[in-house]
Parts: sequence; structure tokens; C-alpha cells
Amino acid sequence: MQQKVQTYIQNHQLLVPKERIIVGVSGGTDSVVMLHVLLALGYDCLIAHCNFHLRMDESDRDELFVRTMAQELKVPYYSVDFETTKYAEQHGISIEMAARDLRYAWFYELLYHHDAQAIAVAHHADDSIETMLMNLVRGTGLKGLTGIQPRNHKVVRPMLCCTRLELEEYLVRYDLEHIEDSTNATLDYQRNKFRNEVFPLLAEINPSVRHTLYDSLDRFQGTWAVYQQAIDKMKALIVQVEPGLVKMDIDTIQNHENIPTLMYELLSPYGFGSSLIEQITGQLEGESGKIFFSETHRLLKDRKYLLISKIEGNSVEEFMIFEEDLVIELPFPMKMSRQSITPDFEVSKQSNCVHVDASKLTFPLVLRRWKEGDTFYPFGMKQSKKISDFFINNKLSLLEKEHSWLLVSGNEVVWIVGQRLDNRYRVTNETKEVIELRI
Repeated sequence: MQQKVQTYIQNHQLLVPKERIIVGVSGGTDSVVMLHVLLALGYDCLIAHCNFHLRMDESDRDELFVRTMAQELKVPYYSVDFETTKYAEQHGISIEMAARDLRYAWFYELLYHHDAQAIAVAHHADDSIETMLMNLVRGTGLKGLTGIQPRNHKVVRPMLCCTRLELEEYLVRYDLEHIEDSTNATLDYQRNKFRNEVFPLLAEINPSVRHTLYDSLDRFQGTWAVYQQAIDKMKALIVQVEPGLVKMDIDTIQNHENIPTLMYELLSPYGFGSSLIEQITGQLEGESGKIFFSETHRLLKDRKYLLISKIEGNSVEEFMIFEEDLVIELPFPMKMSRQSITPDFEVSKQSNCVHVDASKLTFPLVLRRWKEGDTFYPFGMKQSKKISDFFINNKLSLLEKEHSWLLVSGNEVVWIVGQRLDNRYRVTNETKEVIELRI
């Protein structure tokens, strides 16, 4: 099985030799086997254990077991204690979700502190097919039928190529000590309900149901890869991403044959569920102004576009840009550079890039939302204009106005970001140096 896991790691480019890995170890079969396999393959492991204090004395027993195992293996060990129930109540989420949030946040802290390459968790093939069925029961698109992915940013799952039976056989073969989580035998959690009730019923219909689902999962993953390429091509024609705003062209959407499927792929990443997407689809030819909400985003049906923005709480609305800055991360990614004027220099005509006369700028610059009363001198004009009037003349929607940002030098507007440069800061024949700002 060790070679099988190594091949899987290489095929999916999950890990590289000689760089540290944060290995999540609970003490159960899955994580103990994963740790043993990774160590046998020569990887530099650091054991990370979470005590969620959900199972009385069992939680402390698990922590002691993992700490002792780490000492015997001479592997670096770290643990953390969480008040999981309190966290769940404070944030209005389930215990399972609270444990997940706390666990991965701490894992990432360890990853950055120890300059590790990845966080390894012990999901296996059975977990993946359980996820596939759970998604199917809840309602999902094709992606939900692909199960658990081998990589999610820095989190890797090297054991997805192995079944639970293979892990249990490995445990016996190498006589590895482990501990049992009592909740695995209960029905307190949805996954355990599928594992302990649903699968035994399916096995009565098809004794080989797990292998059948493993094969189906492989086919779904292959189909998804092909399908995703086609969806990405469609999105490239439909979606425009601007600072704080996503625009989807309604006419282009309506030119496609299967609009409901396309709408699901366009909107589900923003938290819109099937029933809400169906309502939005029904409004594509309706009047503009209708607003829909997911838990994280707001969608406005405009004349030509579906406009999607993130629902934000109270946050800082001004961001300073210093002269030495090269990359600006907030409120949206932007690059800044300084260059001298050369004979072949050309002023940008792109909406996402602007060239400004460097000598006219006063640092630090400020990025902020527009306010009533703001004025500027639109490029090519010698008279000032209210920004609110500029928006009206250019027929900006409510959401587009809300998500418009200004680049300000001193008290003067330099650029309505992505829309119009102020004429006072344009590049002229006297300009010797320019500042380039590129979204």
C-alpha cells in the first residue's frame, strides 16, 4: 500500500521530498495509518493533534495516546485545546462545522510557523463515496458527484486512493496501536448515519456497492474534468470581474441551449441554492431591479447584467498606498510600478490599467469609496463634474455605484478605478515619469 500511496502522491503532485508536512493525527485508524505510511516513505512529518473536548475523558485519552506515540516515533508533536461547543454557540454553527473551522485555522498557523509544504489529512476512498452520496441526497451539480478532492490549497489527502478495508488490513499487518472514537458507532453525525445505516442497506441490494461506487466516482471525476473545461470557456464569454463586483452578461447566457444548467454553474459558487437559482433564471427576461440574496452574496438583476457582490459587514473603507508599494492586496489586487517615458512608450487604453503623471501625485495615495459631493475632471474635459452625475450619464446600476472606488491624491480624485482618469493627472508632453496602476 505504501507504493500505491506514493504513486498517488506523485500523480497528483501532492508532496515533494525533504519538505516538512503537518500531519493531522487524531489517533484513529485512518490518521495512524497515514502517519505510518508517510514516515515509511521518508517524509518529514510534524504531528498535529486537536483536543475538541467533546467526549469527556475520551478526548484527553486521545491526546495522551497521540503524544505518547509521537515520543516513541521521535516525531515533533504539537497539540491544542478548543472550547468547541462554546465556539459553535457563539457563531451559530454546528459542532461539526465549528470543529472543522478551528482545526484548519490552527493547522494553517502551524504550516506557516514551521514553513511546511502542506497539511496532510487522512480522508480515504470510503469518505469520498460517502461525500458523493451525501451531496446527491442534499442536491448537487456534477462537481458534487466527484467526492473529495486530493488537494484544497495547502490541504492534501494522500490516502484517497485507499479503501477503509485496506487501511484496516494495513493496521493489522504492521500491528499498529490506535484508539477508537466512540462517536463512530453512533448516529449523532450525518456521515456516520450514512456509514452505519445507509451503506448496510445498499449492500443488501448490491453486496459490491462500495466497489461499484468507487468505479462510478472515477468516471464522474473524469467527466467533470471535461465538463469543467467547457464551462470555463462559457464563463470567459459571460463573466466580467471588476473590483468588488462580478457582472454576467444576460444576452450571452440566453444564447445557450441549457440555461438552467449554465445558471447553476455560474451562481452556485456564490452560495445560491437550486431553488433560488431557478427563481433568478425565471427573471432573466423580467424587469431590472430585482435583488436576490445568498448567505454570502447579493445579486441584482440589471438591464444587461446580473450583478453579484459580496455582503460585507462594517469594514475599513479607506486603504493607503505608499510610494514604495509594488503590490496592493486590499481592497482588491493591484500592481503599481514607476517608469520613465521612452520614445516607444504608449499610454494605456485599457480599463484595468492607467498611467498617471508621477510628478503630480502626492503619496500616500488613498483608495476609498466614492461619496456624494465628490467631483473630478473627466479625462479630456477642462471642467469639473460631480461623480454622481458621471455615474448617471454612464448608466451605472446601483451595485456598480456602490462598488466604485476612487484613487485619491491629497484631496483630489485621480482615477475612478476601472472607469475614468482625472484629466489633471494625464500623461502630457512634459511628463518624464509615470506611475502605472494595474488591476
